Amino acid sequence: MTTNTLNRTEPGQRTENVLSAQERELAQVAARYLPGGTFGNLPEQIIIAKGQGSRVWDESGNEYIDYLIGSGPMLIGHGHPDVNAAVNAQLPNGTTFFANNRHGIRLAEAIVDAVPCADKVRFVSSGTEADFYAMRLARAFRKRDKILKFEGGYHGMSDYGLMSLAPTREASFPEPIPDSPGIPKSVREEVVVAPFNDTDLVVRYIREHADELAGVIVEPLQRLVPPRPGFLEALREVTAETGVLLIFDEVVTGFRFSYGGAQQYYGVTPDVCTLGKACGGGFPLAAIAGRADIMDLFDRSAADADRFLVQIGTLSGNPIAAAAGLATLNVLKQPGVYDRLFATGRKLRETLGEMLNRAELPAQILGAEPLFDVIFHRREIRNYRDTISGDAWLTRRFNVLLRERGIFKGDTKYYVCTAHGDREIAQTTDAWASAIDVLCHEMKHRA
Repeated sequence: MTTNTLNRTEPGQRTENVLSAQERELAQVAARYLPGGTFGNLPEQIIIAKGQGSRVWDESGNEYIDYLIGSGPMLIGHGHPDVNAAVNAQLPNGTTFFANNRHGIRLAEAIVDAVPCADKVRFVSSGTEADFYAMRLARAFRKRDKILKFEGGYHGMSDYGLMSLAPTREASFPEPIPDSPGIPKSVREEVVVAPFNDTDLVVRYIREHADELAGVIVEPLQRLVPPRPGFLEALREVTAETGVLLIFDEVVTGFRFSYGGAQQYYGVTPDVCTLGKACGGGFPLAAIAGRADIMDLFDRSAADADRFLVQIGTLSGNPIAAAAGLATLNVLKQPGVYDRLFATGRKLRETLGEMLNRAELPAQILGAEPLFDVIFHRREIRNYRDTISGDAWLTRRFNVLLRERGIFKGDTKYYVCTAHGDREIAQTTDAWASAIDVLCHEMKHRA
């Protein structure tokens, strides 16, 4: 068995990753005991051993610049000293209580201070839970059953969230398509699906279904697709007009686009939002936040007996996670943090776009400064159907080539964190240049 030696290679200097006997053996164990040999997140057999700042290392000692950052939570990088200090201070005092604790209370206060729509907060352990409860909250508040969501919008792994997340066939709107077996057929009757960014159609659906709709749930930036000018404003106007609740799923965008989230960034305030990833500091924590009269349905003493919404979670408001989240928010609200984050993301986006243009590849950069990726398609991208009409082979191949060159990212999205800087930009640029050269060569042979 070989010995791990971290930092033995620089990202961008190798043409293939070296796997140790230890990592191969772990992959074999995973294949025996985990369905598909994974936790269900990434299909690759890469096994991460360590993260520090902007970088991760696998079990074989290969170093990567990390643009996955745990699928978003590590917004201030891995192993930040302030987060480590907060967690280490709490560990000797207990890891969970199923009761109120100081850190959870202070984190709720910080969220309300930061997020425009937030008067009160309820904690859960995952974004899936937060979105599920937000939809239930809307149904309880409105005494209606239906939820309008957008095709391609990701709202967790609940039965409702998995309606038309990634449909493999085109349906006629507003018909939903279940993305997984095991979802009751009755759920289809409770979900209305619309195309993202089609303002006229969505406004018409909301008005037509207003008597049945409890809420509209939307990612302010849907995966990578930005809202067209006026789209979010139109959603806010028509939901306010009809009394339908507007829910912003800010599990990804919360505290990432600004300290007040995407609702502050875009200047549109929903009735309720969900938060996760960054506000948990790398630990399992998410939240539902919203207007006091809506959130009071979680309060037995404030809600009517037939409207009280039961919400119990063993680890909700966990003191370790809350301490990590609070430390993360304290870092994020320091002067200049978002200016630097956006400057890094802007430089990366512009550089990649210029390189792809010079290579004359059919590509465009989609997303925002803290969160973006390349779509191999020249046509304007407005919604989910546009994103899947791109060249899937090019996307997969480019990601493979980048992984071989020390760039760690998911199938979609570069997550930029505050630990990325000039060194990471330079090394990433070198990796892009090498990968694009190979890609262009392969494209000629493919043609």
